Amino acid sequence: MNRLVLGGLALLFVVFVLINVSFFEVSQTEIVLITQLGQPVRVIEDPGLHFKLPFVQTAIAFDKRLLDYEAPQEEVILGDQRRLIVDSFSRYLITNPLQYYQTVGPTEAGIEARLNSVVTSSLRRVLGGETLLDVLSAQRPRIMGAIRAQVNDEMKGFGVNVVDVRIRRADLPEENTEAILQRMQSERKRVASQARAEGAEASARIKADADRQKTVLLAQARADADRLRGEGEAQAIAIYANAFQRDPKFFATWRTLQAYRDAFGAGKSRLVLTPQDDFLKLMQGLPAQ
Repeated sequence: MNRLVLGGLALLFVVFVLINVSFFEVSQTEIVLITQLGQPVRVIEDPGLHFKLPFVQTAIAFDKRLLDYEAPQEEVILGDQRRLIVDSFSRYLITNPLQYYQTVGPTEAGIEARLNSVVTSSLRRVLGGETLLDVLSAQRPRIMGAIRAQVNDEMKGFGVNVVDVRIRRADLPEENTEAILQRMQSERKRVASQARAEGAEASARIKADADRQKTVLLAQARADADRLRGEGEAQAIAIYANAFQRDPKFFATWRTLQAYRDAFGAGKSRLVLTPQDDFLKLMQGLPAQ
């Protein structure tokens, strides 16, 4: 009886172990590769509960989500012979688990080593033909696109698709930073001096043009004033002449009275004249009608 109980318990234990090692679950974020004695058998992409032969077959899970890899800093030489410390990262997807397993193995360490080598080589090739200003300007997306295309082409043979490659940080070596800053300051000072010189030249040109316009306007104004003054005097002379022709005696009397007003209006004038002087004729009596 005891042997039967022990045998039943042992059988249940074996069945339990077989069930646990025979069935496995595939999640939504995984792709599973089944190997039999180290040889790939099939790829399972559908999530859920699946069966494998116990002790003979092995289930190797691969993450099918977007994966990140941060490469160590690399020193590259640009096309203008300047050195740059580049810190980059990559994002990739495992698209072919079988090819991935056959080329780099079941772990991420293998693909990261290959990815690091490929990214470093592509950075050196592409950045080697670019200048520092291109890397730090709006040309950067074009440069990163070229790097990503090269990396993706080389990594397709490993069963992965490189979605993006980015330069997270690009710094000059410390020994070059001070020299670069000094050259940049000198260049900025040169540009500023040139801008000030051009501004001074433009200012002098504007002032000279304004002075010329002022001279021309004043000359035209004086000419117009002289012309108007001459026309006014001519009209006044014509009026006086017309009035004199109409009544010469009245005009002579009027002009004499105006002279009296100008001479004696202030009350302090002194004149030394003879009584028979024509200037005093109105004081001696009214003129004959």
